[in-house]
Amino acid sequence: MSEKKMTSSRRHHLKSLILSIASTWIQQEKKDLVVAKQNYLSETCTRPSLSGDQATLMDTCRKLNALIDKVDEERYDLSIKVGKADKEIEDLHIKVVELRGVKKPALKKVRMSADAMLKALLGSKHTVNMELRANLKPVNKEVKEESAEAVGDWRKNIEDKADRKKMFESA
Repeated sequence: MSEKKMTSSRRHHLKSLILSIASTWIQQEKKDLVVAKQNYLSETCTRPSLSGDQATLMDTCRKLNALIDKVDEERYDLSIKVGKADKEIEDLHIKVVELRGVKKPALKKVRMSADAMLKALLGSKHTVNMELRANLKPVNKEVKEESAEAVGDWRKNIEDKADRKKMFESA
């Protein structure tokens, strides 16, 4: 099966069709959201009747203040819950980082003299000039030299041991 390539003009035409359809869908969704919002508000929030005497208006204001207080309490409770969840997420993130471990960068090898190291450790105010090699004591290795006569022939040693074995067997 040989697949034919689509020409660029055909591809651009199809893209423009898809984009136009998508834009109409987005506009329709926006209109639907506005209608849904109006329906929700009309169901939950009835229009207050402003006609009447002062006592009914005061009663309406008290009811509205009670609803506002209730919503504020719910908002406060939700903000506390969100804060706790955020703190828990942060703690878990820290645990993940601890478990994963922090990658340490490779250290570069730097050649420094002993004086430079001491200056770096003690600071620039303290100048310590030490000749470290002067304080070292010379150590001489003692080499044990065994004479060739003391070592002897290994065959002779084996024969001597064989003679001892015969002594123990005969006894």
